[in-house]
Amino acid sequence: MSTAPIIGRQVQFGIAKEGTRGTAESSADFFVPFSDLTYDDEDSKVLDQESQGVVEDSVGQTIDKQWSEGTLKGPITDKAFPLLLNSILGSLASAADADGSGDVYDHTITVAQSAQHQSLTFFMNDPAATSDAQDYVFPLGVISKLDLDYEQDKFINFSATLRGRKGTQTAVTPASNTENRFVAKHVTFKIASALSGLAGASAMGIQSLSLSIDQNIDDDMVLGNEGVNDFLSKGITITGQLQARWDSEAAFKQFSLAGTAKALRIDLQNTDVTIGSSAHPGLTIDLAKVIFEAPARKFTLGDIVVQTLNFKAHYSVSDSKMITIKAVNLQSSY
Repeated sequence: MSTAPIIGRQVQFGIAKEGTRGTAESSADFFVPFSDLTYDDEDSKVLDQESQGVVEDSVGQTIDKQWSEGTLKGPITDKAFPLLLNSILGSLASAADADGSGDVYDHTITVAQSAQHQSLTFFMNDPAATSDAQDYVFPLGVISKLDLDYEQDKFINFSATLRGRKGTQTAVTPASNTENRFVAKHVTFKIASALSGLAGASAMGIQSLSLSIDQNIDDDMVLGNEGVNDFLSKGITITGQLQARWDSEAAFKQFSLAGTAKALRIDLQNTDVTIGSSAHPGLTIDLAKVIFEAPARKFTLGDIVVQTLNFKAHYSVSDSKMITIKAVNLQSSY
């Protein structure tokens, strides 16, 4: 007997910070608002191709590895998204915000100097869960790659590549979160010669921006087990691309062609919402040392000339960091 079909918006996807690595949490900390989700169990099989005196190419297959993987896409929100950042970068510290209300908190996310970054438990709630359709819980979840997209006329979005251990059929109780989102008007982009100059730097006008964080996950497999023993980070890589109107060689071209390193800030502040006494939900990304590639310009009759620039973030020896992210919200801790 089959169940009624469902549509994608009925499914809910939850995440929880694991207290013990690889041990599933009992409930989700957040159910993540998403626009697109693909997540399921996967396996790899060894093909049995030995000679059997016939022309057929094989006699079977044997499973030798099982895991789960997929992608999660949605709007960047003030509460759930910092936990995804914690997972990919590895370290998060929380403290009361300076607005003085006692209700607002700052969460500083940095790179953990370890091959094991924060693991998560993933939760999949299927509204048609019966004997034919089940809820699932996936332990040892990691964010292997995280892409951020800043565009006009859209929410500021993310796309996360996920991996985890094979899921188990476990009832999941769905819930809704009260989250604040960000749009293009909430974005400020700054460039300075050093991190110390970002606060006082003038905002620059750009048309779009993308940022990609990759922790280069390696599946740690051990003999005697078909499940993945661990997912290990081989190192953080951060790249990006922006588009801006062409109006001056000094804006990007001169320092790009000179290979001059710059500090870069992407600041999201939802000024439409006040939290505490005077704070706003926010997410500030600081890159300590960025080098741009030469700009590419396209000249089209009747169109404003736009330049496209690719860039790569590097570890700054003088600042002892590559990236720092500060999230501001009403969440006291993670």
